[in-house]
Amino acid sequence: MRMFQLVCLLIGLAALAACEHSPHELRLVTPVDPFDSGIVQDLAELFDEKSLVDVQLTREALSEEAALDAVASGEADIALITNNLPFRSDIATVMPLYATVLHIASQRHHDKPPGPDMFRGATIYAGPVGSASRLVFQRLALRIGLDDDQFRYVTESEGTPDVVIVFAPISPERVADFPELLLQSIGNPDEIGAGGIIDAAVMLNPQFRPFVIPIGTYGDATPEPIVTVAVDRILVARSDLDSAIIYDLVNEILRHRPALAAKRSGLFQQLSEDFDVSRSTYVVHGGTQAYLQRDAPSVYERYSGIAEVVVTVIVAMGSAMIAGVRVFRMRRKNRIDKFYSRTIALRRSVNDSSSSEDVQRAVRQIRDLQNNAFDLLIDEKLAADESFRIFVTLSNDVLRQLGDTAPPLSLSDT
Repeated sequence: MRMFQLVCLLIGLAALAACEHSPHELRLVTPVDPFDSGIVQDLAELFDEKSLVDVQLTREALSEEAALDAVASGEADIALITNNLPFRSDIATVMPLYATVLHIASQRHHDKPPGPDMFRGATIYAGPVGSASRLVFQRLALRIGLDDDQFRYVTESEGTPDVVIVFAPISPERVADFPELLLQSIGNPDEIGAGGIIDAAVMLNPQFRPFVIPIGTYGDATPEPIVTVAVDRILVARSDLDSAIIYDLVNEILRHRPALAAKRSGLFQQLSEDFDVSRSTYVVHGGTQAYLQRDAPSVYERYSGIAEVVVTVIVAMGSAMIAGVRVFRMRRKNRIDKFYSRTIALRRSVNDSSSSEDVQRAVRQIRDLQNNAFDLLIDEKLAADESFRIFVTLSNDVLRQLGDTAPPLSLSDT
């Protein structure tokens, strides 16, 4: 009985631990781009002790390709990347966060018209190494036959470059320090959907979509509408990361959407509960799919890891109980066997040549054995089972054979 109560207590404590709320900690890769780094910092700071997830940034800032490697290897859990990197089966899309727009700008005094020639002999800023902007420009250079020795990469700290090509959110304040830049258009707005160059760019890059920067968005840098392309910055995770954790992450991000929009005006207004993942380069994560279908994880799915431990503990304790009962029964069986052996030995010690005194001594010892057995039965050190009944019957038969006239004992005497 005491063992059963202990088992119930342990099971109750394990179930209580399984239901206790503790946020899931996720490691988010710090981007190399300062703007994106600020975004993920804002995101990590929003989650508090009441959140279902706890986001921690990695110490080392990584390029987008390196970030995917870190997520796939388990060094990190999630990363913010541009939705135009090559497909990987070990990476899954969590959700799009905001759109980035391709900005192509040149200095006003740059005498080369828009086209391949504007890059030849120019100093070019195309974002950090490994960024989406740098990768897009590298593909463009390969397509137009631009060799590495025909241009030179520069950094932001080296002054105003001849040409800027970057993916970035619409943010006029970022070009305020470069009034000499003029944005270049890929085509005319009326060419969208008419089979022009912008349609070719979107067809060859399904993750892109046409985008028009309105007149005056960047002041004098946009004297006319600028036709370009946009691509989403998406949150990705390992494809085998627990779906319940991703479900909670998506839920928490959308819950904090007003706070994100307040910090980054114009960036998160389009983020909705029914976000579109149809352009995703990667397979949509199961947790995201569950959220979009509003298929909330069950209690067992949410705490499956702890539940498995609880089940293992219950099975182990059940096995221990069964083994303990078997040992306990074996100990009782060993005790009653000693009574069998002693009774038979006393019967064999008496023969035809034994004196009446020897017979009486044997009778008294057998009676003592019976009394001792019943005392153990009362103390629950022997069980009132078939083995005990056999001993009582055996000992009574031996007493009758020895001529004892006292009434035989039975289980009813207890």
